[in-house]
Amino acid sequence: MREFFKGFRMFGQGLGILLRSPKLLLIGALPAVLTMLLLLGGIVALAFWIDDLALLVTPFADDWAEGWRTTVRVAIGVAVFGAVLAICLIGFTAITLAVGGPFYEHIAEKVEDDLGGVPGAVDLSFWRLLGMGLKDGLSLVLRSLMFTIPLMIAGFVPVLGQTVVPVLLALVTAWFLALELIAVPFYRRGMDLKRRRLLLRERRALALGLGLPASLLSLIPFAVLIVMPVGFVGGVLVAREVLGADQPHPAA
Repeated sequence: MREFFKGFRMFGQGLGILLRSPKLLLIGALPAVLTMLLLLGGIVALAFWIDDLALLVTPFADDWAEGWRTTVRVAIGVAVFGAVLAICLIGFTAITLAVGGPFYEHIAEKVEDDLGGVPGAVDLSFWRLLGMGLKDGLSLVLRSLMFTIPLMIAGFVPVLGQTVVPVLLALVTAWFLALELIAVPFYRRGMDLKRRRLLLRERRALALGLGLPASLLSLIPFAVLIVMPVGFVGGVLVAREVLGADQPHPAA
């Protein structure tokens, strides 16, 4: 638990750093605004049609007793909506990182310079950041589906689907979100997603301490505009903890 709370504190430290530099907070919020508008429309549409979707996928329950029929359809609605929210959150971060790569590189560079800098940092162009962000983001979204789809199916199970499944879904979302949030410091060290994933796996509790508050707070309407830049700054701190702040890290 010590590692988890360390990651949690680093998320809080990210907020403190940005509150002392409102300009960085504004820069970090800009990419999130555009991405939020794009995905918000889809989430609102899903919420509007979720009852019809639950009816569509449960024709087998039409002849059940009303209590069981309602329970199953509510469970399915909750599971589908939760899984879509998790995918949207991971996808949101990937799209935000891709669109706002230069913004977040600037923030990471400023934060790391204040903390002692990065020996041999890689100079990244906008197009290179965009390409890496989209490629890694797509890979992480596809990997997340390997977990969210089975969890969505498990959500059909009464009781289990409303207790254990949401917890597991929150942890899965936190893990993949953390992998996104620490991306820029790894890019600046010439390290790819595979290396990032392997190193963070060794400090999984630390990663969850960063990703869990970021993912849960992002569920609050419009809070994501602040949570994302805070999460990326916290990601810089976590990356420096994992990699070692004073060591150059050539491409793997």
